[in-house]
Amino acid sequence: MASHDLLERIRHRLEELNRSERKVAEVILADPLTATGLSIATLARRASVSEPTVNRFCRGFDAKGYPDFKIKLAQSLAGGTPYISRNVEREDDAASYADKIFGASVVALDDARRALDARSIERAVDYLIQAKQISFFGLGASGPVAQDAQHKFFRFNLPVMAYEDVLMQRMVAAASHTGDVIVIISYTGRTRELVDIARVGRDNGAVILGITAPDSPLAAECTETLGVVAPEDTDIYMPMTSRMIHLALIDVLATGVTLRRGEDFLPHLKKIKDSLQATRYPPET
Repeated sequence: MASHDLLERIRHRLEELNRSERKVAEVILADPLTATGLSIATLARRASVSEPTVNRFCRGFDAKGYPDFKIKLAQSLAGGTPYISRNVEREDDAASYADKIFGASVVALDDARRALDARSIERAVDYLIQAKQISFFGLGASGPVAQDAQHKFFRFNLPVMAYEDVLMQRMVAAASHTGDVIVIISYTGRTRELVDIARVGRDNGAVILGITAPDSPLAAECTETLGVVAPEDTDIYMPMTSRMIHLALIDVLATGVTLRRGEDFLPHLKKIKDSLQATRYPPET
């Protein structure tokens, strides 16, 4: 067992555990750092289970016993940002659920950062820098991400639009040509309309960039995919961490295009930024 993925394994197997072992897992996932310092008796008491149950749980994750499990848990924490429970409980107060939401976002961003394929980013930037026009497509929670992309990319002196309406997306894809780039943002990559739209765009010669789940139906239709794996179920819960990752990837692509444009392009960006100065109150002294 790779030490660094122990917490992720516990989380993924949570539903497979029996009721008593799940209690142990939930105590550990709620505060992994504190768990590394607990005695087996204390952990058992906090989970309302017996000490043999704790030992059985530990052996289920390839540890010889509780002391060995704590070593592996400590190694997991040292290997990266620890998993923080994303489950908001009904009895949580504001401090608790705020901490969980921020913690989940930090963890998801760090996981996505480590999983990024730099070559895919380079290829995506290659397509964007050569585009005649760029269209960003997003439905539902991905719609505001597409709007954010338009807000950033219009600065590059390229025709750029964001579309949140599926009929407009289909018409834009049908009217696309070679040299056009369509960026489709979808966490699941399983929305039938977006898969069909990607196929229409490619048939008309457009480059289709997907910010979506790898190995999804949408990814299969894309020219290039920036794979996003975020541990949340958007069929049940509101999209939270996945949206943060999508926004960060838009920033990554915009930065890549800026760097490719070179220093000669910076005065243009400064001109746009300076145009806002007259709209703001001066800072208080």
